[in-house]
Amino acid sequence: MSAETLEFPKNDAKKAAFRTYDARLEPIAAKVLAGERLSETDGVILYGSSDVLAVGWLANYVREKMHGDVTYFNVNRHINPTNVCVAACKLCAFGRKKGDPAGYTMALDEAWQTAASGYSEAVTEFHIVGGLHPDLPLEFFLDLVRGLKERFPKVHIKAFTMVEIAFLARRAKLTIEETLVKLREAGVDSMPGGGAEIFAPRVRSIICDHKIDGSEWLETARLAHQHGFKSNATMLYGHIENDADRVDHLVKLRALQDDTGGFQTFIPLAFHPENTPLDHLPVTTGLTDIRQIAVSRLMLDNFPHIKAYWQMMTPKIAQIALRFGADDLDGTVIEEKIYHDAGATTPQGMTRKELCRLISEAGRVPVERDTLYHPVTRTEDSFTIAV
Repeated sequence: MSAETLEFPKNDAKKAAFRTYDARLEPIAAKVLAGERLSETDGVILYGSSDVLAVGWLANYVREKMHGDVTYFNVNRHINPTNVCVAACKLCAFGRKKGDPAGYTMALDEAWQTAASGYSEAVTEFHIVGGLHPDLPLEFFLDLVRGLKERFPKVHIKAFTMVEIAFLARRAKLTIEETLVKLREAGVDSMPGGGAEIFAPRVRSIICDHKIDGSEWLETARLAHQHGFKSNATMLYGHIENDADRVDHLVKLRALQDDTGGFQTFIPLAFHPENTPLDHLPVTTGLTDIRQIAVSRLMLDNFPHIKAYWQMMTPKIAQIALRFGADDLDGTVIEEKIYHDAGATTPQGMTRKELCRLISEAGRVPVERDTLYHPVTRTEDSFTIAV
């Protein structure tokens, strides 16, 4: 089938430029260009279309309508306090059982030193996630956050996934709401989006049956948003899920965002099978990665930002993703452990200069941000955040 051009008002060159050889995309394109919400059926078609350039064109149209050429990044540091975990998820190469020689748990002083060491640029964010440790009480994590706030009062603390929050609440015999209040009082400012994986029960029962289920993840996020926390959301793709599972995941996130408005960014995470019980599965291809970014941008019409996480995708694919719907590359990500334990071969961190080069070479405008997407202005020895 030859490429066909959709007819749109002549004064809108962008709309007149859409072309596809997949006729199924034409009604979807009409919706996108009219600003209408896509259905689950539309999402499945987007995943199944072989015309990935047309899908990407639509996602880029939405991205540029929302953000122009701006691409965000931040200067952040990851802290993974422990890899000891009661769960035994087949998707994970990071977690270790209690007593495993490869397990570790940082003392509080060690965690605070990790936050301070190894990088000369002032970070604006600490990103804290770790294993579900069977012995560490909630108070340990509250002390961890309090100590970071005392030592680095200007740094935003993005800490603990919905899975970790639910686990800590159960161990402390508290409600989710009571736990969220304690986290807020200790100094947690927002929450990452990990642990969502795939909401579909069939898939979740295989890859992460030791975690809270999808509905519990969503309900914990709802409560966090109601208590004033902003958070991210993720989806782990490229394992045993199918296109319908992916669309279901996106639609459930979109519905919660309609209710709370608490999600800031969606981050598709490519599954790395190496060193996991699912290591027989192939790694995702570049085509799968950029399609996932594009479909996410098109389906999540109420999410402000879509992130191309360079640690998972590689910097090269993340750079391309900036033309397929992504408007954020994450940050410097010093000393990331979880995905590198699963075989990621990307660097352990990246400088501001390198991130700006990646963004600029993609024809975008780099803008440093804080966690809440306020622009950051740097001088030689300090920074200011526009609020």
